[in-house]
Amino acid sequence: MRRGPLQAGEKVQFTDRKSNKITDQLVPGGSTQTSHGLILHDDVIGSLEGSVVTSVTAKREAQINTEHPERDAGKPWKGTRAIGGWQFTVMRPRLADYVLSMPRGAQIMYPKDIAQVIQLGDIRTGMRVLESGAGSGAMSLNLLDAVGPDGQVTTIELRPEFARVAEANATLYYGMRPTWWTLLVGDFDSRAAGLPEHWFDRVVLDMLDPWNRLDAAWRVLAPGGVLTAYVTTTTQISRLAEALRASNQWTEPQIMETLERNWKAQGLAIRPDHQMIGHTGFLVVARSMAPGVDALRKQDRATKDTTSDIDALSPQERERMWEDLELRDISDRKLRKVLRDLDRQVHAVQADHTPSQPDDATAQATGPAMGD
Repeated sequence: MRRGPLQAGEKVQFTDRKSNKITDQLVPGGSTQTSHGLILHDDVIGSLEGSVVTSVTAKREAQINTEHPERDAGKPWKGTRAIGGWQFTVMRPRLADYVLSMPRGAQIMYPKDIAQVIQLGDIRTGMRVLESGAGSGAMSLNLLDAVGPDGQVTTIELRPEFARVAEANATLYYGMRPTWWTLLVGDFDSRAAGLPEHWFDRVVLDMLDPWNRLDAAWRVLAPGGVLTAYVTTTTQISRLAEALRASNQWTEPQIMETLERNWKAQGLAIRPDHQMIGHTGFLVVARSMAPGVDALRKQDRATKDTTSDIDALSPQERERMWEDLELRDISDRKLRKVLRDLDRQVHAVQADHTPSQPDDATAQATGPAMGD
């Protein structure tokens, strides 16, 4: 945890009055280019969080493409980017800000999904967590923060270049390589085979085929441990959920997704943003059973077929299936009641639309006046 004045080497976040954000690393003698001039790092180093820094005017030549200056000939607005005098608030970025702005090799998991993994996966201080797929390190950073130095995070990443990206992002965030993080490079099956049995408290899977890793995950997960899998498509949900049920080593899976929408509040003008972060992925959560104990399952109705593929059936089997899927017969008494209720409602609607007829007295009284 960094406190006190901002130091060289730290990542900081510059935010202007329009809430535009730029994240950069402070370097002695360095600068950050913005759409309104340059921010000099020497003006920031040594100041406190929450300070305001003013950009300075950059050289006009710095805004022009030196290799192909003709490309900027018709872009007069680029000259305004050299003009300074724009104010920025300086803060250390939150973890969510850091994750969204850090260099990435693979697509990151959004903060809204990461928060659900931490909460629903019940990942707490001192726990041992096994993660598959480091990617750019977004999930790894949050796991490291959640378990703390008293815990242990072990990450298995298939691609060495992704492992380097994740390790570099973690080192920049903490100012050192976290000592409670073990980063293994290789495929999940071979690497997980060398891990101790039932040693981990939690397992987080972020891969294309998590259903093929359930046996390995159950072997290293302690009884009662929580498995959280992040998938992006409904077909992945189906295969993973059915594999969890078929193994009898996991409790009934819980499946969910989170949608995020920001709101704007200015006086009494309060409204949601026009854009929102909709679907990004699904979370599938289940807990491991003790060895030799089968998970309890809800019994489906015998008449409810949710597994047969109708395209794989013969015409005769398909016809029988359609008969099974038809609605159950309704009793004559219930049918008569339904028809009476509908007749009464239809009659009421027709009555409302029938024009009223004036009586004779009214017609005689109003007739001459209307004629006049």
